[in-house]
Amino acid sequence: MMNSPNFRTFDLNLLRVFDEVMAERNLTRAATHLAMTQPAVSNALRRLRELLGDELVRRSGFGVEPTPVAEALWPSVREALGLLRGALSPGAFDPATANNTFHLAMADATAAKLVPGLVDICEAEAPGVNLRVLPLTTRDPRGLLDSGSVDVAIGHFPAVIAELGALQQQDELPRFAFERLYDGSYVVVMRRGHPLAGKPLSLDTYCAARHLLVSFSGRPFGFVDEALTARSRIRRVVLTVNQFFTAGRVVANTDLLTVLPRHFLGATGMEAELATAELPLAVPEVHVDSLWHRQRQHDSAHRWLREAVARAAHSALGELDGPHATRG
Repeated sequence: MMNSPNFRTFDLNLLRVFDEVMAERNLTRAATHLAMTQPAVSNALRRLRELLGDELVRRSGFGVEPTPVAEALWPSVREALGLLRGALSPGAFDPATANNTFHLAMADATAAKLVPGLVDICEAEAPGVNLRVLPLTTRDPRGLLDSGSVDVAIGHFPAVIAELGALQQQDELPRFAFERLYDGSYVVVMRRGHPLAGKPLSLDTYCAARHLLVSFSGRPFGFVDEALTARSRIRRVVLTVNQFFTAGRVVANTDLLTVLPRHFLGATGMEAELATAELPLAVPEVHVDSLWHRQRQHDSAHRWLREAVARAAHSALGELDGPHATRG
């Protein structure tokens, strides 16, 4: 059980160190961002361990791994520090001099489109800012945002967005906010020499083929399968992978079919090896949104990050002219 330290004598600087260590999972990087030495960071962690009565982090590989107590404590610490920073220095974020580290979660297909533009923006406006792109492994990233593991999640979150919209219609303020970045569509992808390449793809032919599915969870059932089920049809998913790039590489070298975002094909470097066909059934349009915790809404650094993400999306998807936002 965690100790209850005397708050009147508690050194709040220890929480700044704890927050940075939790964000970086590495003492050396945390020390660099805090402008401290690594021994000083280690000493601060030791003092915090003694005060709280928990180990907080353990060495793991090239970094550290938090204990369950640390994982439970971090969201509250991060929220409190964020509110304090906002109260003491509203509007103080200056991209030209900032050295913030931002964590974003997105799938590789999304990263292939957005990250080059984000890097260009950072190099031009915020050369001291660091970006950490983490793999998106869920269609509901609210847990990642709650814990502070990521600042913004970017992807297709239909159930989450629908829930946030329903709360707004009930005049409730959701804990999360979102912005529509772009709309996408999917195409069937196969190798150039595939027996089905260059031919009209009927629903019967499609269902009779062997399929690869990009699935974050490994579950062999996606939105195409939902559409097929509605028509009392099924397909055989013989392989699931958790990255779109991996899916492209596999189908380029096998007779499996997959479904990939249309805009992703140009970023694969494999266009010459792949053939495409239209899906032989209607599926819902794919909306790609950025999602964040509402407690970060007015933080100037976070606002700059969100705007940079939107600008990178607009630049990458040339059909978007000017603001195209739907905010939650």
